[in-house]
Amino acid sequence: MTTAPEGRSPHPRPPQHHAPPPVARLAIAPHGEVTRRIDGVWWPRSTDLLTELPELLAALPFEWPRITHATVNGAGWPTLPGRILVAGHVVRLRHTTNRPGPDTVCLVAAGHGRWDLLILAPATPEPDALRMLAETARAGVPTPA
Repeated sequence: MTTAPEGRSPHPRPPQHHAPPPVARLAIAPHGEVTRRIDGVWWPRSTDLLTELPELLAALPFEWPRITHATVNGAGWPTLPGRILVAGHVVRLRHTTNRPGPDTVCLVAAGHGRWDLLILAPATPEPDALRMLAETARAGVPTPA
């Protein structure tokens, strides 16, 4: 019989596993022949874009090309660096507050196009946010809360 050194357990602890990152709360409008001004709705958990953007980009449809630029419109976002490293590639960031209309994020894939997502404020009540996400996924037209 072997004994563990004093103060140690005879059985090693299993490795600690980190919880998987949360999945982005996102609804993309169904693909169709109609060109939309808003391509989907995103409901981030916070206004920390450096934390939220990687989750959003990881949740985008597989067929979308790699996003190279992101511009957030709205006063609810703090000042941002000019770029962020996401999944091993650089995404350039811009922040505007002078565009009229709702808060949005414009995602650009250089040479492929752009997608505009309506941003629901993190403090949006869950029933309202879930309804808007569901309406966008079903019909492609979110209605205000």
